[in-house]
Amino acid sequence: MTGTIHIGIGGWTYEPWRGVFYPDGLVQKRELEYAAGKLTSIEINGTYYSTFKPDSWMKWRDETPDGFVFAVKASRYCTNRKVLSEGKESFDRFLDQGLTALGDRLGPINWQFMATKKFDPVDFEGFLKLLPNEKDGVRLRHALEVRHPSFDTQEFYDLAAKYGCAIVYAEDEEAPEWPRIDQPTADFAYARLMSSREDEPTGMSDAELNATADRLRGWAKRGDVFAYMIAGAKVRNPAAAMALIERLA
Repeated sequence: MTGTIHIGIGGWTYEPWRGVFYPDGLVQKRELEYAAGKLTSIEINGTYYSTFKPDSWMKWRDETPDGFVFAVKASRYCTNRKVLSEGKESFDRFLDQGLTALGDRLGPINWQFMATKKFDPVDFEGFLKLLPNEKDGVRLRHALEVRHPSFDTQEFYDLAAKYGCAIVYAEDEEAPEWPRIDQPTADFAYARLMSSREDEPTGMSDAELNATADRLRGWAKRGDVFAYMIAGAKVRNPAAAMALIERLA
């Protein structure tokens, strides 16, 4: 493998994880520290809804070990708009909040689009032109999570590759209409796996975990991989992520 595989979950504050993933008696302010000791990455979801102060970003950096990486979900005000290319003000507000304080713990930014957002080549390229490659001396990597079938086209793949953006591989059994795009458009891969089940202690069966691990190994041949157990049976996602980490050790 040429890349590092980072595996984690979405967020770290979730009450049903207490006593299941988090030990009984663990104080809430130590949950990130605990999760970062068991996983290798976390996708920060709160940034989709609001901004955070620089002190928060520095605190998250300091509570995680070397080698740990955060992905960051971009603000909905950047992606949930009729004309994407007119969102520079929202871009600046999102990027200026202090996320570069994570330093080498900053992984990709996930730009998630609503399922109703259709592919408009001209407007989407205008959006991609707004994505900076670095900020404050920190490299910025961008992943595009699209959910409308109109994006499943070579023209979109070519645009993503032109700007060095990964296309998020999103797997959700409850949304079969979402395109599952597996295209090498960047020097890293990004996956959001949303098919965990509560009746499986590790969220997925052994066969499913093995197949997922094989897929991640394949992606790692072309660069770093960021894979997150998201949604599905959320209470099982930490166990599923740890099971994948064990298989890839």
